[in-house]
Amino acid sequence: MVSTSTAPSWDVRRLPRADGRVVLVTGGNAGIGYFVAEQLSATGATVVLGSRNGAKAEAAMASIRTRVPGARVRAVRLDLAGLSSLAATVASLDVACLDAVVLNAGVALDNPPRRETGDGHELMFATNHLGHFALTQRLMPLLSAAPAARVVTMGSFAAKSERLDPDDLHSRLDYRPKRTYARSKLAQMHFGLELDRRLRAVGSTVASVVVHPGGALDSLTPSRPPLPVRTTGARLRAAPAAFLVQGKHAGAWPAVRAVLDPAVRGGQLWGPRVFGLRGAPRREPVWKHLTDTSTAARLWDTSCHLTGLDLHLDHDLGTTTPGQPRSG
Repeated sequence: MVSTSTAPSWDVRRLPRADGRVVLVTGGNAGIGYFVAEQLSATGATVVLGSRNGAKAEAAMASIRTRVPGARVRAVRLDLAGLSSLAATVASLDVACLDAVVLNAGVALDNPPRRETGDGHELMFATNHLGHFALTQRLMPLLSAAPAARVVTMGSFAAKSERLDPDDLHSRLDYRPKRTYARSKLAQMHFGLELDRRLRAVGSTVASVVVHPGGALDSLTPSRPPLPVRTTGARLRAAPAAFLVQGKHAGAWPAVRAVLDPAVRGGQLWGPRVFGLRGAPRREPVWKHLTDTSTAARLWDTSCHLTGLDLHLDHDLGTTTPGQPRSG
């Protein structure tokens, strides 16, 4: 068990400077990803928003520049559901090295029917896990070129009560939208921890950290024009919930700390301080089911098969062997 009372103090409103660093935030145009990008921009880092929608990315950048004068922020097109497009996304970064990537983007469907990508993968599993798995593999040479890069995986508190079914990762036998979403986030978290184990095994300088935002509601989130604005009525109706959960600006805090804090180590899990649902970020014990290394290793092998990518790590030099994405 890890003591959570010994973590160094951290002020979410007085972040350390990160001038010269480059960070990619997937899904940085909205929600928690937007606030990760805004908060990192205020440290002097160059922040790259990965977004499918160019107009939404432009709106997010306009908001960040309004709140952070001189912000170094730009965008690249990123479609995690289109595995064949990821090589072009990485090339468009046009950087010699990458100091961090925050794997935040995600799809959450509320109602049936079940949907698939063009590669034949269930949409939430494909976007939330497989897309990030493949993107990270393609980013590894850039991450390895940085002095001490970090891969920060944004999990979900919803994954705490779920378990993976390795024989039904695409939810063909049992599709329930909320459950499928939670399992896709659990797959992401397993990947983040397994990645760190493999990086440590080869002595890599890249670290992989897993975080979750706790309970983060739109209705408790401050408005950021020209992004969609929360109405006064919605904020008032949500006010009682603030005793238990928080807005998406606070849900970003664990990821921001995982990028910036030198005390954070690979293989750790970070989330909100109060019952894992709200408050300042703190290290917490890795959930018991996330310590199942056999499930994580099996997921890794299956993900390699489904994406057509196989990562070979060799002392800080990541090389990716591409193949063809497979349905399954």
